[in-house]
Amino acid sequence: MAGNGIIEVTDANFDQDVLKSEQPVLVDFWATWCGPCRALAPIVDELAQEYSGKVKIGKMDVDHNNSTPLRYGVRGIPTLLVFKGGQVKEQIVGYVPKEKIQAALDKHVG
Repeated sequence: MAGNGIIEVTDANFDQDVLKSEQPVLVDFWATWCGPCRALAPIVDELAQEYSGKVKIGKMDVDHNNSTPLRYGVRGIPTLLVFKGGQVKEQIVGYVPKEKIQAALDKHVG
């Protein structure tokens, strides 16, 4: 599922790939059955290319990973969380325009 510079984030690799990352990380919490998640996917793909080398982009399938969404209070999907230094810095819930995600990322890049 993951590709285009997007990492597949799981409960198993979350701490290593997200919390210990040197770069900010955007994690897209999604599910295959979620329409708004599928609508957001191309935007996330574009962001992965635009922010390549500056922000790590990851996707977590909430149907296959239960503990991480629970840990961060993810109740609705899609939910985008921006992590920096092991902390949640931004939370975006639902389908939003690309510009809103870019604005959230730009605060933490550089």
